Amino acid sequence: MKKIRVLIVDDSPLARALLRDFLEDEDDMEVVGEAADGREAVALAAELRPDLVTMDLEMPVMHGLEAIEAIMHSRGVPILVVSSLADAQNALAAVGRGALEVIAKPSYDPEEAALFVAKARMLAGVTVITRLRPRNPVPAVPGLASAGAPIPARAGRDGYERVVAIASSTGGPQALAQILPALPADFPCPVVIAQHIADGFAAGMAGWLAGICKLPVRLAAAGEALHPGVVYISPSEKHLSVTPARRFALLERAPGDIFHPCCDVLLSSVAAVFGPMAVGVILTGMSRDGVSGLSRIRAQGGITLAQDEATSVVFGMNRVAIEAGAAQRVLPVEGIADALTRLAGAGQAA
Repeated sequence: MKKIRVLIVDDSPLARALLRDFLEDEDDMEVVGEAADGREAVALAAELRPDLVTMDLEMPVMHGLEAIEAIMHSRGVPILVVSSLADAQNALAAVGRGALEVIAKPSYDPEEAALFVAKARMLAGVTVITRLRPRNPVPAVPGLASAGAPIPARAGRDGYERVVAIASSTGGPQALAQILPALPADFPCPVVIAQHIADGFAAGMAGWLAGICKLPVRLAAAGEALHPGVVYISPSEKHLSVTPARRFALLERAPGDIFHPCCDVLLSSVAAVFGPMAVGVILTGMSRDGVSGLSRIRAQGGITLAQDEATSVVFGMNRVAIEAGAAQRVLPVEGIADALTRLAGAGQAA
């Protein structure tokens, strides 16, 4: 059996030893090297050609952010940022430089160890090289007018005509970092997002996105009303939903919930509350979370978009949505913001 070869990067010998123990307890994984700083990580990544790099951020000699950038510019390799919660915003900035995901440094807790190992195993199989074209181009499903033309929308009672709901998982932060900054400052709709992310990092992601977007970006709070031109990120510790009063509700996770926050919960509530006003978007990621919610938006007369294969880190939940007929249009990530802007009738002042 071919083993997954892992390079561990962390300036703490104790942290490296802990991660090594977790990984080497698995029959299909082996640690092929350890680096104590970013510069050493860049050299070892080139020399050892691992299947996965686990990367700390705060390190001497070369910061993890610089190391990620250098590695991804020389030879792309899946990188899992293993960072402290206190460094959450930098951790998400690392995603913007090419890392695939972030996770909190595990303790000796068996559940945390299992989560770390599962994440490492999953990301090691992700292809991170640039793909120029889809292997299986998927045509648009009839029923949606061209994304190149604005679509008339009904006036809403709360000052907005549409609500954009986005489902996102592995590779999602990179996609969001392309879509959201491209929305104009006069974008007239609320944007609500369920991004699968490790607990404790959603606030950091919101802060990171707020720093690169024209629109305000913040965590959604229970009881808060939706406002046009604001991007709301779901906390990961709860599932985000929209009530019939058009306010946010935060729902407790059920035992066995694997994906959090749940994309289906958010998109289904948006479908139920806003019907044809809803615009659903499903981005890159593992699993099929979000497919049911996107289908409900389409069934209620809303508009549905999916990120294409060529620009996806993982062509998973968006592929399922496309195959299920839930996505009316399939677009490259760089085309989604323009489609949303046209659908919203925004950008006139941009």
